[in-house]
Amino acid sequence: MTITLITIGKTDNPQLQELISLYQDRLKYYIKFDLDIIPDVKNAKKLTETLQKQKEGELILKKINPGDVVILLDEKGKQFTSVQFSEYLQKHMNSGVKRLIFVIGGPYGFSDEIYQKSNGKLSLSKMTFSHQMVRLFFVEQLYRGFTILRNEPYHHQ
Repeated sequence: MTITLITIGKTDNPQLQELISLYQDRLKYYIKFDLDIIPDVKNAKKLTETLQKQKEGELILKKINPGDVVILLDEKGKQFTSVQFSEYLQKHMNSGVKRLIFVIGGPYGFSDEIYQKSNGKLSLSKMTFSHQMVRLFFVEQLYRGFTILRNEPYHHQ
């Protein structure tokens, strides 16, 4: 199985990018992981919120293949503890899915088409974080999930 994280816009903070890269490197010992960064929509400031979500949605849909399981990182999604998230990952690996895709949308969230295409929603917290911070939190939790599945000493209960 491959896990892909699709995001809109690059991480412009070098310290955050360094930490994201650290966890990306660690993940390669557990699973094939891809970070797919879609460039920001051009002239986004001139677009309405709905039009921006629609244009971002079109770009996201181009990255999704039939058979992919698509999970949106969304504030209204299901919340897990780290252990529950590791079990969620194991369930998907056991299901035989080839590609599990997590998506971080743009500043206004997702278009209706993306919600319709998705197989579920996941929330990292009830709090709001910058999209760049969410990338770091997500890849760290992904790494943590795999260390839990392998009973490695990274996670403490």
